Formats: sequence, structure tokens, C-alpha cells
Amino acid sequence: MRLIRLLVVEDDPQIAEIQRRFVERLEAVELCGIAHNLTDAEDLVEVLKPDLMLLDVFFPDGNGLDLLRSLRARNANTDIILVTAAREVDTLRSALHGGVFDYILKPLVYERLEEAMQHYRQHRDRLDNLERVAQKELDALLPRGQSDIGNEPERLPKGIDALTLDTIRKVLLSDGPWSADAVGQRIGASRTTARRYLEYLVSAGELVAEVNYGSVGRPERRYRHEPTDLSR
Repeated sequence: MRLIRLLVVEDDPQIAEIQRRFVERLEAVELCGIAHNLTDAEDLVEVLKPDLMLLDVFFPDGNGLDLLRSLRARNANTDIILVTAAREVDTLRSALHGGVFDYILKPLVYERLEEAMQHYRQHRDRLDNLERVAQKELDALLPRGQSDIGNEPERLPKGIDALTLDTIRKVLLSDGPWSADAVGQRIGASRTTARRYLEYLVSAGELVAEVNYGSVGRPERRYRHEPTDLSR
């Protein structure tokens, strides 16, 4: 399996440390560096030439989208996954125009990062194995808008069952926020299973996740429909 060399660009040291631990759990992924500002990030890209970068948007010394545009202007081969609290449509539009591979909202969870890396590896493998492309191969490589998306069945990732997902959606219509434990009890499933579905709904933009620290014990993630302010 081909090794993916990854650079983390995140100004918050605690969040960067979480990302470092997540990356170290990923199969065939090597963390080649961490940058806490955009100047260091640009230098590390030039020296280390990473395959992939986890990039935030908001930095004390500028905007991560400016770094994205700079890398594209000089044809750098580093791909970008944004990991950010930015929910503005203009930010998303700029990121898509800049050619980001994925866009992940904070707080980052391991399962969402793992899913993004699986998609990225599949994308690279397809490119590596192609000599000439036909339309079918291009359709698999390029993201395309679906004009008739409302008439198509929802495409679900592996491990997500449509019936269970619909059941959880119905549970979440009740007053929240909900913990994974509570949702699991309502549908007769384990906490791990419930969390997998809840995190899928977060990645799909149907839910937002909040961290409840409480008075004792580990922090607990809670899920709700109402938007919350995650800017920092």
C-alpha cells in the first residue's frame, strides 16, 4: 500500500495534537510535519512536499484559503482537506473553487477523517492505475452536481443502513440534544453503532455536534438539529 505523507496546518496546539493522534492511527499514513501558522506551512510544503494537507481556515497571520490559492498558483502537488469551523457558504465556495479534496467541519472526529482518507486513497489509486481515461473513469474521479438528485436514492457509505438511518432520524425529531448512548437505547443498538450513524448525519450537514464536559467523567458529544456557533 502506497504511503501517504501528510502535513497538519492548525494554529491551536491542542487541536493539532488531536489531529496528530488521529493521523498516527491511520493505516499507511505518515505525519511529516505540523505547522501552527501559514508562513511555516508554506515553507514545509516547499521542503517536505507532502501528498496531503489538513488545513484550517482561520489563522492569526491570515486565511488558509490564501495558502490554498498560493499553492494552486504555483502548481504544488499537495492535495488539501479543509478541517475548519467555517460554515459560511462563501468559504465553501472559495474552497471548492480552489480544488480542495474534502471539507470537514470541526469538531473533527476520527471516523470522519478515516472516511476522507479512504476516499483519498481510492482516488489516488485510480489515478495511478490509469494510462488513458474514458468518460466512465472521469465520472468516477470528478465530483459532479446531480440535477436530478432529488429523484435518486440516497447513496450511503458502507456500514450505514437506510432503515436504521430513517429510524434514528425519527428519534431525533424529539427534543434534543441527544447522546449516542440515548439514541442507541431508543433504537435497541449499541452506543458505537448509534454514534456511527450520528456522525454520518453530522458529515451530511443534518446535525451539529456539541461537546458536553459535565462535572465528572469524559466529555460527551451531543447531537442536535439547531445550528450552534462553532467559530473560535
